[in-house]
Amino acid sequence: MQENEREQDLIYMRMALEEAARAPAIGEVPIAAVIVQDSQVLALAHNYRELWQDPTAHAEVIAIRAAATALGTWRLTDTTLYVTLEPCAMCIGAIILARIPRVVFGAWDPKAGACGSVFDLPSESNLNHRVMVTGGVLEQESQALIQKFFKELRKASAATTPRSTQ
Repeated sequence: MQENEREQDLIYMRMALEEAARAPAIGEVPIAAVIVQDSQVLALAHNYRELWQDPTAHAEVIAIRAAATALGTWRLTDTTLYVTLEPCAMCIGAIILARIPRVVFGAWDPKAGACGSVFDLPSESNLNHRVMVTGGVLEQESQALIQKFFKELRKASAATTPRSTQ
């Protein structure tokens, strides 16, 4: 990886982290995605699964839709998608179908990650498009944001749950 590419990865991953930090205000898990083409941000989104009650409202899918609208085509060639958490199978499937050539993510997802943790769909030779994946960029920051969210959620849940008197 070239030094310039590494610097750009850090810039856009920080942007994704800033967007992810907005998600808890509306009750969403702090995961966000940024799609960039030629140093221009095409899309920036965070999860909306809870607010929209839509299981497909992951940050990556929302960002892909916005980038496709911005470019006027579903083929998102020559773009890079940055996301704070390793994409799941649905999201990497959408990334592959959108022809996005490169994905950069922060934290690994040992429960649902499909870029090397649970599955490794980008390496699947039967698929018609290859995605270059770089994982672990600002991993600690990404992981800390998600852990903080769930810690606060558990704390709030414990405070509102009636305790047994027995």
